[in-house]
Amino acid sequence: MSRRSLTLFIASVSAAAAIAVSVLVSVPYVILGPGPTLNTLGKDSSGQPLISISGHPVYPASGHLNLVTVSYAGGPGTHLNIFTALAAWLNPDEAVVPESELFAPGSSQQQTQQQDTLQMSGSQQTATASALTELHIGYTTQVVVAQAKPGFPAYGVLKAGDVVTAVDGQPVTGATSLTGLIAAHPAGSTLTVTIIRNGQSRPVKVGTKESGGRPVMGVQIGAQFKFPFQVRISVGDIGGPSAGMMFALGIIDKLTTMNLTGGKFIAGTGEIEASGKVDAIGGIQQKMVGARQAGATIFLTPASNCSDTKGAVPAGLRLVKVSTLSQAVDYLQAIKAGKSVPSC
Repeated sequence: MSRRSLTLFIASVSAAAAIAVSVLVSVPYVILGPGPTLNTLGKDSSGQPLISISGHPVYPASGHLNLVTVSYAGGPGTHLNIFTALAAWLNPDEAVVPESELFAPGSSQQQTQQQDTLQMSGSQQTATASALTELHIGYTTQVVVAQAKPGFPAYGVLKAGDVVTAVDGQPVTGATSLTGLIAAHPAGSTLTVTIIRNGQSRPVKVGTKESGGRPVMGVQIGAQFKFPFQVRISVGDIGGPSAGMMFALGIIDKLTTMNLTGGKFIAGTGEIEASGKVDAIGGIQQKMVGARQAGATIFLTPASNCSDTKGAVPAGLRLVKVSTLSQAVDYLQAIKAGKSVPSC
């Protein structure tokens, strides 16, 4: 074999090997794209209302208040090669992000999906709470122990699922109330904490110690709401917390005669707090694309996500910047009346 032929042979083998490696070796990235969009005023895949309310009058609502989602390809246990990633990177409707942005180190896709499902369930409860707060409909909030931290007085005394109802006889009405009742005593105190465990109320003794300059028992807590009527939300296997604001708007539209959409196709996104505060979410660019593809002309956008929309707003989609649920309601009413509202 001549020197020239040998060089060409080696180059060909090297190129083939490089291509094979590129095809067969996975890269630690995930491709994000527009996902399904569902009308919170409409029906689910089985023909049932996406939002069902019983025990309270409901009113007809028209138009669309669509939640939007992000689909993804890749992740732990899947094969995503460099060519697929490069093709997605060149697609303006998709994004390529490090796998670590979606999956915690060592977690599987199943574990992440379970976490997303829990977040979705929590967002539905918080959305109901925020909607009732906006409509001045009373409900109760219970403080629930998520976990007790090792090395702190509550560890081994309080358990996940315990409902904290009182401290030294003073009622606990929320997280702020619990913090205040603990802070009313110096670090090192022993408090009588009334809890509900397995349906039974009981007092337990819990000490405190100083952490971060204040007395603490050492528990992570969450909120559990008791509503005066039933609100059920059905979205199938969609997960995550980012549909909260749209759930809340759908609930408000069904509980009132406001007709928030005015018959328009409105979509949006935003994690919601019980107070009505709207928080930032991920994948805003893919969600805008999905909304426009579905037919939306107005997109409710968390104010803290506005900087992420620059240069990526699909033609024909008008962004409306919101920071709270009250703003979202007011701006939808203003749009219906033909008035101007803030945009990103």
